[in-house]
Amino acid sequence: MTWIITLIIGLLLGLAGGAVAGYFYLQYRSRLLVDSAEQRVERILAEAETAAKETMVQARDEAHKLRNQAEQEFKQRQRELRQEEDRLQRRRASLDDRFEQVDKRERQLNQRQSALDKRTGQLQKLEEERVAELERIANMSQDEAKELLLSRVEQDARQEMARVIREVEAEAREEGERRAREIVTMAVQRIASDQVAEVAVSTVPLPSDDMKGRIIGRQGRNIRALENATGVDLVVDDTPEAVLLSCFDPVRREVARVALSKLILDGRIHPARIEKVVEKSREEVQQIIREAGEQAAIDAGVPGLHPELIKLLGRLKFRTSYGQNQLAHAVETAHIAAILASELGANVQVAKAGALLHDLGKAVDHEVEGPHAIIGADIARRYGMPPAVVNCIAAHHHESESESLEAIIVEAADAISGARPGARRESLETYVKRIKALEEVANSFSGVAESYAIQAGRELRIIVKPEQIDDLAAIQLSKEVAKTVEDNLQYPGQIKVTVIRETRAVDFAK
Repeated sequence: MTWIITLIIGLLLGLAGGAVAGYFYLQYRSRLLVDSAEQRVERILAEAETAAKETMVQARDEAHKLRNQAEQEFKQRQRELRQEEDRLQRRRASLDDRFEQVDKRERQLNQRQSALDKRTGQLQKLEEERVAELERIANMSQDEAKELLLSRVEQDARQEMARVIREVEAEAREEGERRAREIVTMAVQRIASDQVAEVAVSTVPLPSDDMKGRIIGRQGRNIRALENATGVDLVVDDTPEAVLLSCFDPVRREVARVALSKLILDGRIHPARIEKVVEKSREEVQQIIREAGEQAAIDAGVPGLHPELIKLLGRLKFRTSYGQNQLAHAVETAHIAAILASELGANVQVAKAGALLHDLGKAVDHEVEGPHAIIGADIARRYGMPPAVVNCIAAHHHESESESLEAIIVEAADAISGARPGARRESLETYVKRIKALEEVANSFSGVAESYAIQAGRELRIIVKPEQIDDLAAIQLSKEVAKTVEDNLQYPGQIKVTVIRETRAVDFAK
């Protein structure tokens, strides 16, 4: 127990001694750190003072340099200002001299103006005296004399204008007709061939009248089956040994004709057989259409057409216009257009393609609304034809404006093919209507006394009232009537408009 107490006391004494020693050590370290910090502060202050002195010296030098530079710039600016002031002084002196000269010229002009005003007044007075003397001598006023002079000048000018216009038109017409005859004659000579006006067959011959009953069938089932399969109306009437096929679509009518001919030859006529024969006939007609289109493209010299264009072109084989087969007309128009284009230096391929396809819309015009020229142009554009060819198709009946020489050539070739003798025919009713329409157009203009459509409607002669229509107005009337006929009537070829003005002086000897 005693030794434990002794140990504890020893430990306590050791701790107390260590604390005293540590305190003195800390005091010593603190004095060392303070001395070191004071030395560093003194060194930093000395360095800062040295740097400040150097900075002050540099700043003083820089300020001195900037002041010298500013003084030099100020002196330079002063020299420039003095020079500018001298220049302005010289210009001011020059302007003063000019102002003096301007004032002098203005005074001179004022003097001249006064003299001119005085002279003008004298001349005006003399003019009034001269006019008054002339009026006294002529016994009419100035306005009356002016009106008389203008009326005589106008009359002379109108007569001279009418004479010049007639001479120019006669010369141009003579030259144009000569050149046109030469070109057309050459074109016709180079493509002269026999042309046949084909008509789509709408009548099927029968071997005997007994076949009509077999075609009709029990309770009409055979004829109904044939009409439903072909879309064609069959007319079985009292016509001996014949059946009439009626349909607006010429291709359907041809399918029905082929199918009915096969059924008549085979003798087996019943609904099931009819459907098979009609389907086979439709394939045969489509093959005929393709072959006809391809042959037309070859004959016209227009290769590379789209297959759909070939098919539509072949459909024209079964389409006629005034009795003229449209496929033959298209090929003929292509030949004429090619000759005209080569003579006139135009693009022959564009003219041939446009002429061959110009009536393409007639193949589907019974299915699509609109003019056949616009329909054909849309179809050609859809199947990749060039814009020049599309314009030839669209403009051949003036539904669109002609944008090239080839379009005008196609229009002319179409008219030549349709207007040549024997190409087309028209019914008596259509002919009479066209004659009456021509005379009505002529009579609608003021100053027309009588009008006559002669030469089968190829010429329109108009007799005018001479007191209302003079020579110049007669020329203008012929142009206006021709333009109205072009815009409102449809006709093959061209119509000549002749205006006749006659003045008669009648007196009697008693």
